[in-house]
Amino acid sequence: MLSPAVRQALLEFRRERDWEQFHTPLNLAVAISVEAAELLEQFQWKIGEEARLPPERLDAVEQEVADLAILLTYFANDLHIDVDAAVERKLKLNALKYPVNEAKGNARKHDGPKR
Repeated sequence: MLSPAVRQALLEFRRERDWEQFHTPLNLAVAISVEAAELLEQFQWKIGEEARLPPERLDAVEQEVADLAILLTYFANDLHIDVDAAVERKLKLNALKYPVNEAKGNARKHDGPKR
C-alpha cells in the first residue's frame, strides 16, 4: 500500500510518541471508521456535478485519505497483515465473484461464489 520507507517513517513517528499503547485493534478500527466518515463528509449533501470533487475541496480530501492510509498502516502492521498479499487474494476472490461477462458495466451486487 505504502512504500517501505513511508511505512517505516509512520511507525517511527508513532514509536517516538509512545502511541502504540493507545493503538489497540479496536481503537484503530474505530479511528478508521471516523476518518472514513470525515472523508464522506466532503461529499455530503452534494448532488449532480456538486458531487464531483471541486479543486477547492481536494486538499481536505487528500488529508482524509492520508489519515486513512496512516491508520490502516498501523492496523495492518500491528495485526501482521501483509496488505499487498491480502489485496491480491481479495482480487482473485472478486474475479470469481464478479466475472466480467456478468459484472461489466453494471453496479449491481453479484451473488457469485462465496469464500
